[in-house]
Amino acid sequence: MIRRNCLVVLVAAAFAVSGHYAYAQLGGGAARAPQDLFKTDPEGFTRARFPPADWPDRDFTICRVWYTSVRSERDGSGWKTDYPYSEINLLIRLGEMTTTPISYDIEQKRPNTWVVKLTDSKLYDCPFLIASDVGTIGIKDEEVSALREYLLKGGFLWVDDFWGSEAWNQWAQEIGKALPPEAYPIEDISAADPIMREMFDLEKVPQITNVTFWLKNHGKTSERDEDSAQVHVRAIRDRHRRIMVLMTHNTDVGDSFEREREDSEYSRLFSPPGYALGINVLLYAMTQ
Repeated sequence: MIRRNCLVVLVAAAFAVSGHYAYAQLGGGAARAPQDLFKTDPEGFTRARFPPADWPDRDFTICRVWYTSVRSERDGSGWKTDYPYSEINLLIRLGEMTTTPISYDIEQKRPNTWVVKLTDSKLYDCPFLIASDVGTIGIKDEEVSALREYLLKGGFLWVDDFWGSEAWNQWAQEIGKALPPEAYPIEDISAADPIMREMFDLEKVPQITNVTFWLKNHGKTSERDEDSAQVHVRAIRDRHRRIMVLMTHNTDVGDSFEREREDSEYSRLFSPPGYALGINVLLYAMTQ
């Protein structure tokens, strides 16, 4: 596979293609697309789009984990955080930059993405799970075995956008119910790990904050001051050393997808490395 310079390729994609996609969303001068229901919902109150009884196709998609929050975090919205445009935009870029077939909603002119409960049998139709704001998560007893089985049978979960030591401790406690740390320890990921070299060569994961925080704080990126100053990229692996759970802590990679067109300077700084990591992660999950 040919390695690419993520800053050159992805900056060009972000600015050349995003305008085209925005035009397509509006109908491209032809028949107007159906109303985008997601855009009518206030931030943090987006309705869940659960999987249909019959999947529209068997192409690649992303499922967001529906969970119950048992505590709150500043600027978080529980399971709805970064939903749905984080995964929609990431799938668009994946389809543009690879030959991966992407599940697509022709009527809405965007990729299909779904929200899934851990106790739903549709969980096993989801090739890739994502969850944000997991410093608020509470994994219920009836969800523990389902999550463990999904991951041990080859599933992949990426958790992102949780900040500071309290959020980390909450997440570590909850994932430990499904994957006890004595059997499945949490490890730091180095730049030499295959997931960092899948398509783009990444030396580190940058600290990415949400665009609103970044603008209000004049370019500051640590949302919990000293308690979130260092980005952690960690993983839980199975006995074959395959990553089952990827954790990006003290950074909001999802906002580099979700907010790519909201501020040009923010997009220039954060979208290229964010997408480089996102595409690496998706390709790793599909091929391991």
